Amino acid sequence: MDNLLEIAKRVRKKILKMCYLAKSGHPGGSLSCVEILVALYFKIMDYHPEKKDRDRFVLSKGHAAPALYAVLSELEYIEEEELWKLRRLEGKLQGHPSIETVGVEISTGSLGQGFSASVGMALGYKLDNINKYVYVLLGDGECQEGIVWEAAMAAAHYKLDNLIAFVDRNWLQIDGHTEDVMSLEKIAEKFRAFNWDVFEIDGNNIDEIIKTVNQAKNMKNRRPKVIICYTVKGRGVSFMEHNVAFHGKPPNDEQYKEAIKELEQ
Repeated sequence: MDNLLEIAKRVRKKILKMCYLAKSGHPGGSLSCVEILVALYFKIMDYHPEKKDRDRFVLSKGHAAPALYAVLSELEYIEEEELWKLRRLEGKLQGHPSIETVGVEISTGSLGQGFSASVGMALGYKLDNINKYVYVLLGDGECQEGIVWEAAMAAAHYKLDNLIAFVDRNWLQIDGHTEDVMSLEKIAEKFRAFNWDVFEIDGNNIDEIIKTVNQAKNMKNRRPKVIICYTVKGRGVSFMEHNVAFHGKPPNDEQYKEAIKELEQ
């Protein structure tokens, strides 16, 4: 577990450096989901991008691409130097995930579409008798999209127990608090009404994430699973935490130095 925490710290530092150098990007929502991605890629998934029969991950909240790129660089699927060219013409990494990047299963960014695509992937695995899982990460603001609930209905209808969704419940979106923009509560009961198995956890606790995924996989009831992950926007950097201003704003020179110093302490 200590090793996973160290990986999470390095991932956060890479996220900050990417956004700082690009002078754009979405640090807040990238920092909030770090533990989810680290747990998936380093402990949970059977993942090898060259294999057809593999677990798949879809970043439906595509604006958190820096978190995914940082994790893929830790696995050496992306060269670290490429990270520092984020959103630049001379670089390969776009502001939202592109399928041209090794390790990215599908291009995402239009909110809700990654979730519906993951339902299709899970259904495809069922039809092909491939015994692997599809994992998908949604933002909580993303769950205001109608396409999310159409996909949720389809997943339950087709009994996709090989689909495990995570909702990054950090309560903030670009326009403010989710409950002020378009109330989501009670989001757990909404998913239950769509015939999903629902778990609610601390989404910044790697051990809890791993235990909950294992519990979900051991349930043999032919229903899709969703894990509502209560997280902190801007997690790990005190002045970014719970601060909607950093949803889509990179740190300036002074803020970047301060953020890195906090993470190194």
